[in-house]
Amino acid sequence: MGSKIILIIIGTSLWSLTMIRSGWLYGYGIGFWGPNGHDGVWHIALSESLARGSLNNPVFSGEPLKNYHIGFDLLLALVNQIIKVPVNTLYFQIIPPIMAFLIGLLTYKFIFLWRKSKSEAFWSTAFVYFGSGLGFLLTFLRNGEITGESMFWSQQSLSTLVNPPLALSLIFILLGLIFLQKYEQTRKNYHILLSMVFFGLLIQIKAYAAILVLGGLFVSGAYSLVINHKFHIMKVFCGSLLINIILFFMVKNDSVSVFTWYPFWFLETMMIYSDRVGWERFYSAMTTYKMGNIWLKATLAYATAFLIFIVGNMGLRVIGFWYFLQKKLKIDSTLIILVTISGVGLLIPMFFVQVGTPWNTIQFFYYYLFIFSLFAGIVISRSGLVIKALFITFSIFGSWATLQHYLPPKPQSMVTKSELEALSFLKQQSNAVVLTYPYDKYKAIEALKNPPRPLYTYDSTAYVSAYAHKNVYIEDEVNLNIMGYEWKERRDNVFNFFTSLDLEFARSFLEDNNIKYLYLVKEMTPLSGELMKIGPSDLNLTKIYENEIVVIYSR
Repeated sequence: MGSKIILIIIGTSLWSLTMIRSGWLYGYGIGFWGPNGHDGVWHIALSESLARGSLNNPVFSGEPLKNYHIGFDLLLALVNQIIKVPVNTLYFQIIPPIMAFLIGLLTYKFIFLWRKSKSEAFWSTAFVYFGSGLGFLLTFLRNGEITGESMFWSQQSLSTLVNPPLALSLIFILLGLIFLQKYEQTRKNYHILLSMVFFGLLIQIKAYAAILVLGGLFVSGAYSLVINHKFHIMKVFCGSLLINIILFFMVKNDSVSVFTWYPFWFLETMMIYSDRVGWERFYSAMTTYKMGNIWLKATLAYATAFLIFIVGNMGLRVIGFWYFLQKKLKIDSTLIILVTISGVGLLIPMFFVQVGTPWNTIQFFYYYLFIFSLFAGIVISRSGLVIKALFITFSIFGSWATLQHYLPPKPQSMVTKSELEALSFLKQQSNAVVLTYPYDKYKAIEALKNPPRPLYTYDSTAYVSAYAHKNVYIEDEVNLNIMGYEWKERRDNVFNFFTSLDLEFARSFLEDNNIKYLYLVKEMTPLSGELMKIGPSDLNLTKIYENEIVVIYSR
C-alpha cells in the first residue's frame, strides 16, 4: 500500500473520531461528544425537515428558512430519501469518513496537478489533515494540560468534520481547482463548465467560501486577462457568479447587513477571554492606548496581538510563508486564486464581525489555514528531517488537544432513553407544530449533573424537532440568532402562556400558532409542582403520553 493511501486512511480515521461516536444509542440514551450536541442536532433537524419537503424553519414554525446555506443539509436529505438510511446515521457515521477521505484524496490530486510533485502533494495532504496551532503548548506551560485547540480563536484541522458545510465546501473548492488545472493542461471546455458548477454551488454550501472563491477568481481572472491575455479564469468567474446569484435566491435572504464593522474584535477578545489567551493586562493596555489616541503604542500593541493570533493559530504552518521567498517564484493564475482566498479570509475577521454572533466570522479564517496548509506542505517537502520531525510532533500533540474532547467514555451531552421513547412516540403522531418550554440557562445550571448532561440542560438545541420529526414553535435560539430571526418576542409569548391565568389568551395562543402538541420536560417547567397555571382540560388538551421525565399533550 502506497504512502499516499496510508496517509489518507490515517487522516480519515482520526478526523472521523470527532463524529462517529456521536448519535449512537447507548445504555443511557443517544450520546453526543463535543459540539455535536448542538451543531449536529441542528443539521439533523433541518435535514429531516427538508426530507419532508419543507423549506420552512423546523425550529421556528410557520416561518420560511432564511439567511442560511442549505446545500449540505439538502444533500443529506436527498441521500436519506434515496437509500433510506436514517439521517442521524448518515450525519454521524457514514458521510463524515467519506468527506474526510475525499478531502485528502482531492488535496493530493490538486497539488500534484498544480506542482507536478508527489512529495509536495503528500506533505500538503499531511498538513491539511494534521496541521495544528500552538494552543496545546500554551496550556501545557500554564497548567501541564494538553488542550486549547481554539485558544487563539480558530478551530484546527482535526475539527473540520464537526462543521460539515465547511468540509463539503473544501471538497467543492478542490474539485473546482482540479478542473481548472485540467483545462489549463487540456483546453477541453467541459473542464471549464465543471469548474463553474463546483464553484457556483458554494453559495448554498458555505457562503463564506463563495465570497472568498469569487474574490479569488475575479482577481486571478483580471490578472490573466491583463497580463497573459487569457479569458478562461474570467469565464469561470462569470459563470460561477451567475450560478451563485441564482442559488442565492433559493432561500429567503433579508436585506439587512450580515456583517458589521468592528476592527480587531478577535484580537481584543483573544486577550481578555479567560478561555482564550486571557492576558488581561495586555488587553487593558492595548485598549487604553486605543481609547487614549496613543497611536504609536496602540499600533505596537495591536501588531503584537495580531502576531500572537497568526502564529498561535498557524503553528508550523508559518513555514508556508517561505514559499513566497523563493528566488524564482512562479506567479500563475492558481497561485493568485489561493493567495486571494487566504488574504481575504484573514482580513474579513480582522475588521468585521457577524451581527448577533460576532465569533462566527472566524470561519473565514478556516480557509486561510487550509490554503496555508498547502503552502506549508510544499515548503516542508524540501526541508530536512528535523523540520519534518517537528511537524510530526506538533501533529501528535495538536491532534490530542482536539481528540481528548471526543475520546472520553462518557459524552458531554445526551438524549436520555426516557426522552427518546417520548420523542419516538411523538414522531408517530400526525404532523403538526410542537410547543416546548424554552431552554432556561438558570434552571440548566440548577440541574447540572456529571456528564452526560441531557440536552435540555446543555444548550438551546433543535433536539425535539430532530428526533420527533416535527416543526417546533421555538427551539435552538443559537441558530435563530445567527439567521437573524426576531425570536425573543416569541420566547416571551411562551413564558406568558405557561404563567398566564388568562384563559382566552392561552387558547388563542395555541390556536393562532397552529400548536397541536405540548412536549414538556418536567424538570424544566417553570412552576414548582405544576406544568401550567391553567389546567390542561381548560385548554382542551389531552394527555397522550407520560413517563418519569416527559409529558406530552395533544389539542
